[in-house]
Amino acid sequence: MVSSEIQQPRAAAADAAGIDPITAAVIQGALRNIAIEMGYKLMRMSYSSIIRESEDFGAAVVDEHGRQLSESIQSTPLQSGPIPGYVQGVLKQFAERGETINPGDVIMHNDPYGGASHGPDVAFIVPCFHKDELVGFACTTAHHLDIGAHSPGSAGIVDAVDVYAEGLQFKSIKVYDRGQKVGPVWQILRDNLRAPDMVVGDMEAQVAASRIGAQRYLDLIDRYGLDKVRAASEELMAYSERMMRKAISELPDGTYPAHTFIDGFEHDDDPDVKNLKIAATITIKGDEMIVDLSGTAKQLETKAINMPYVGTVDVAVWLAIRSVLLDSAVVGEIPQNSGLTRPITITSPEGLMCNPIFPAPVIARFCPGNALSDTVMKSLSQAVPKQVSAGIGNLKVLAFSGYRNNTHWVHMEICEGAYGGRHGMDGMDAVDTLYANTRNNPIEDLESHLPLRILKYELREDVCGAGKWRGGMGTIREFQMLGAGGVSVEGEGHVFKPWGLEGGNDGHPAGLLMKQGNQTTSLPSKLPYKAAQEDAILVAVGPSGGGYGNPFERDPKKVLDDVLDELITAETAKHDYGVVIADGQIDMAATEKLRAAAH
Repeated sequence: MVSSEIQQPRAAAADAAGIDPITAAVIQGALRNIAIEMGYKLMRMSYSSIIRESEDFGAAVVDEHGRQLSESIQSTPLQSGPIPGYVQGVLKQFAERGETINPGDVIMHNDPYGGASHGPDVAFIVPCFHKDELVGFACTTAHHLDIGAHSPGSAGIVDAVDVYAEGLQFKSIKVYDRGQKVGPVWQILRDNLRAPDMVVGDMEAQVAASRIGAQRYLDLIDRYGLDKVRAASEELMAYSERMMRKAISELPDGTYPAHTFIDGFEHDDDPDVKNLKIAATITIKGDEMIVDLSGTAKQLETKAINMPYVGTVDVAVWLAIRSVLLDSAVVGEIPQNSGLTRPITITSPEGLMCNPIFPAPVIARFCPGNALSDTVMKSLSQAVPKQVSAGIGNLKVLAFSGYRNNTHWVHMEICEGAYGGRHGMDGMDAVDTLYANTRNNPIEDLESHLPLRILKYELREDVCGAGKWRGGMGTIREFQMLGAGGVSVEGEGHVFKPWGLEGGNDGHPAGLLMKQGNQTTSLPSKLPYKAAQEDAILVAVGPSGGGYGNPFERDPKKVLDDVLDELITAETAKHDYGVVIADGQIDMAATEKLRAAAH
């Protein structure tokens, strides 16, 4: 059995002895602000709502070895987190081809088997040269709404036969060579994308933002000197590593297995493509952690929900561990860099969904990867139950498309999930979860740019996972097509409920409906491109997170508040929480009697 492992590579350490902590902190702040500025500049220059409004992009500064030095705080972990893998993939491919990186180059990369997250998340990488020496890279990634795949849009491509069916592949391609624009590459892009003005416009915005980051990084080096910036970077990565090792060392040594299931393709006749297991076993020994993904379902040969090992799986694992063990609300700000991942090893046999073999399709890896992060959280719950949430309600990605005024239009909408309850806190309602923290699109923005109308956008009531701290609630959103077009969907959680923790109840699954004329059809969580007539309505029903703790221990006043806010009914209050409410008041005598009887 061939096994792979992910560990953060090390470079030869600079001599950090000459760097004082104040200077290192100032340089850290500057690196962080460079990434943040790149992110804001990208948002303001972008054409598509997925970048401008949803913030489905990443920005980071990495050193010449591909080690992350900083990332943009307003971007999603699934975009910024993979950037070291993108750069390391580019460096590897350039070395294999015997190509060189030169001042003025801009490199485009989206190879999911070469460090990229998946095909639609394209990176534009600008090398930084100081006195003819390569000293780092400024990088942006972003999700593009069409990448030339076999159906419109870049979401809902769930049945690709292989990665070649998922769209254009850019394996370390120079789009600027020594400062000169490589015109044929840009023409190929325009000729093979359904919405070239928007998509290429977004790509050009990425180039500009990356160049801004590169210039800011070189300005920082000019101010402090290359040796001092390198020494500060080494010390900052070492500091982040020490913090992670300290957090791991405080956990009880042991082995903590966990698993969850995802729908896969729940309506398919083939049993091998549905009810798929995600497994994670964490072993803690001293200040190191091993995450073994053996036991996860085998890769799917013609279904695109496999997860790239580098670019998705590693980010899903690292994000969950970092969020739980180094919660910024508890420990304060810690430099976000590659030092955080050094104490963590991820292993998996090849040929699993979490370590697929080329050319298995991977474009719809979003929801399975989030489920993997949730499974890692479940594993950690055995070691630190008061630091994790119960099971999350996963997300759903809808792609709408059509043709009007002789032009293709495409739009991608990320429908929120919900967090499970956690010790001392209810789960968050209607938010993206774990490694996906994009924002929702404002209805006004969507309706002013696209032939879509939002008929309903509200919390899904009376379905939260009951607990001492209840799970969060999802949403119900209704999208109406104002012209003929098509829809496709990638999602999860129609079959399996988010797990409850410490006696909390499981959450509730999601759903999807299509209304055309007088007919309403229930749809699976994954829908290949489906034609939609004018006035067709797609209804996305969001999941609710699992509950944490015994529901009969929930503060009756909190239960009453949920009833008065019409989040749950009085009947649910009585059945799930043992709280009797009459005429808008708690009947304490009846409540105490009911709860006592339950024991």
